[in-house]
Amino acid sequence: MTEERIESQARSVKAASRILYDCPTAKKNRLLRAVISRLRGGASAVLAANREDVENARRGGLSPVLLDRLTLSEHGIQQVIRGVRDVIGLPDPVGRILGRVKRPNGLRVEKMSVPLGALGIIYEARPNVTIDASVLCLKSGNTVLLRGGSEALRTNRILADLVRKALGDVDLPPGSVEFIDSTDRESVGMMLKQSTYLDVIIPRGSRQLIDYIRANSSVPVIAHGEGNCHVFVDSSADLREAEEIVYNAKVQRPSVCNAAEKLLVHEKIAAKFLPRIAQRLRDAGVELRCDHGARGFIPDAANASEADWSEEYLDLIIAIKTVRSLREAIDHINHYGSHHSDAIVTGSKANGESFLRSVDSAAVYVNASTRFTDGYEFGLGAEIGISTQKLHARGPMGLAELTSSKFIVHGTGQTRG
Repeated sequence: MTEERIESQARSVKAASRILYDCPTAKKNRLLRAVISRLRGGASAVLAANREDVENARRGGLSPVLLDRLTLSEHGIQQVIRGVRDVIGLPDPVGRILGRVKRPNGLRVEKMSVPLGALGIIYEARPNVTIDASVLCLKSGNTVLLRGGSEALRTNRILADLVRKALGDVDLPPGSVEFIDSTDRESVGMMLKQSTYLDVIIPRGSRQLIDYIRANSSVPVIAHGEGNCHVFVDSSADLREAEEIVYNAKVQRPSVCNAAEKLLVHEKIAAKFLPRIAQRLRDAGVELRCDHGARGFIPDAANASEADWSEEYLDLIIAIKTVRSLREAIDHINHYGSHHSDAIVTGSKANGESFLRSVDSAAVYVNASTRFTDGYEFGLGAEIGISTQKLHARGPMGLAELTSSKFIVHGTGQTRG
């Protein structure tokens, strides 16, 4: 795809953003209902394209973890539709008054939420993002230029076309959603140059992709960071509860960014807990990589290297370490973690509160699995990503996180002396 074509698409979403900027809530919801209708009518074509994508990816040697992300089923389509329906039911985030003050000179100053504008979304492997991103952007009054992963090109092409048809169904510009129909990696670099037309880039993908975009984008970036997530089992933990939480966080779906990659265990309960959790994880096919302390209780486990503590596996692998204190666990997480999602299992309210205050992550849990870090689970509807940075948005990004603000000022003829 040529740079001229991508520039034309970026210009299109910018022009459409001026129409979506103050689009009434009722019309945006009517659009999302049209998306649902188009998804139902086009489901068979979507699934056929997805089967072709999956087969090509399998022949190309794509890992089982990424194949899982790529695959759509009839149930998956229904989940996507439920996500759209949930977004319809959420309040419109645009036009909210976030604060107001009346000045001594009589001016009434208010802060109002407004759309970010024209967005660029770059993502890998997951075709459901095509719908999630489009729906969230449109409900929040934004437009979007999509660039999906090459593995899902056929599926994404059909999904984006369905959204564009739904836009036409309600007399909104089809250019509100543009799709870069190319597997050429250079198209990403071309997209990153569109600062004249794009207001924000939101990438979802590997560390390599995120690092490349941050280093090369002339457009502001809100990054969906990797998930090197931890579960710390404290000395006061209920070990049965801890076992269920660790197992769920690692095994329930290991290919996602909120799955646990590291297990920290207080040395006081390591002798009781580690052999039982090790057996359960192994029964599920999990590879164990342990530090010296943990190998004392799991002697046949592999040795964990220094690189393991920072790695996001996205697979049935977990690194295990024993620690001497809550403080050591917190320091380890803050040093090696990716600031995504981290949990403590504890029977101590004080230790739980200390963990919540001290762990510097987007989502911090007491006595619950990290797998809940998700826009739907947090009541946000679908999410456009999970930001691990600190400016503008942090954690699951739903509708509210796709808005900015402006000041609106009401006067009665005041002038400044």
